[in-house]
Amino acid sequence: MDPFQNPYMSLSGMSPEEIGFLQQATATLTETQQKYFFMTYAGRRKSPQDILLFTLIGFFGVAGIQRFVIGQNGMGILFLLTGGFCWVGTIIDLINHRSLALEYNKQVAYESFHVAKMSN
Repeated sequence: MDPFQNPYMSLSGMSPEEIGFLQQATATLTETQQKYFFMTYAGRRKSPQDILLFTLIGFFGVAGIQRFVIGQNGMGILFLLTGGFCWVGTIIDLINHRSLALEYNKQVAYESFHVAKMSN
């Protein structure tokens, strides 16, 4: 990848912490592997705004949607059955939506790294 162009900046809701993590994670990949990593990662990544939107939908409608979106199905069912822990868990997720997205995106980056590494 061209060192003067950062393709991660084109993704919505990128934090400096996430960009730094991705640059460090992909430093050992070849250019072809980095492109493959970016395509895989960009397709599965969730932006913090999306998590916030799903949490708001859960706050006013069906609780736990944000947990299903980030792959935490057990917590999603628990939120669904308890009304988001009587809205307390949903309020906490409203406050922590950025960290939920970052945690999910780090896991996606880890998986994408291994897929890219095996591509060549």
